[in-house]
Amino acid sequence: MPGATVTGLDTALVRQAVILAGGQASRLRPYTDRVPKALVEVAGRPIFEHQAHWLAAEGIEEVVVSCGYLADVLKEYVASHRLPLRVRVVVEDEPLGRGGGLKHAARRLPFPEERWVGLNGDILTRFSLRDLARTHVERSATTTVAVTPLKSPYGVVELSSDNHVTEFVEAPVLPHWINAGVYLFEPEVTALLPDLGDHEDTTFPSLAEQGRLTAYRINGYWRGVDNAKDLKTASAEVTAFGWPTAAAA
Repeated sequence: MPGATVTGLDTALVRQAVILAGGQASRLRPYTDRVPKALVEVAGRPIFEHQAHWLAAEGIEEVVVSCGYLADVLKEYVASHRLPLRVRVVVEDEPLGRGGGLKHAARRLPFPEERWVGLNGDILTRFSLRDLARTHVERSATTTVAVTPLKSPYGVVELSSDNHVTEFVEAPVLPHWINAGVYLFEPEVTALLPDLGDHEDTTFPSLAEQGRLTAYRINGYWRGVDNAKDLKTASAEVTAFGWPTAAAA
């Protein structure tokens, strides 16, 4: 229940999140000429709405969105649409970088003594945040990074030892993991994030060195939306999965 204290059996509960939506998304032009990347539509629904519905289904009640480019457009959208959780938009007066943007928004979270999810504003994903939180608590982690398999952007050619072509494989999954842009932070991490710059260059290396940074392997869908090709692919995938596609009125 909103406003309740998280105790006892609720030790793995997470009910607040930050979404990073501050970039200008130049690689998605002309789609971002008039709207921020968060409002670019994937299969008829803005990326932000896809994220909001997933977060709400996973128990998140409150979201703070850190926005810079076309912030007023996002504010108006939030004010005029029915959304499944409470949303507050905070503006970066100047670009703060991803770490700075997370810190800027996290300081406005309604439950400062509770853990929180950080989420890049240009990804579509579906996996169990509740399971991530349970794993995070079991490991006594300070920060957990969701990771996803690296998929080759190219088709690859399989060769025999004598260089005969044996097979063509389109965009195979490679034996590596990448940062999925979803994080779970303990409340004390907010102070450790940079005021300006990238948390992956500062905070994360320090936490890793101290053994306080863990990874969670996503068992579910993940797609980064960085350019027009990603947008087309994501729209086809979301439609095929049968996700809701109509924007909230």
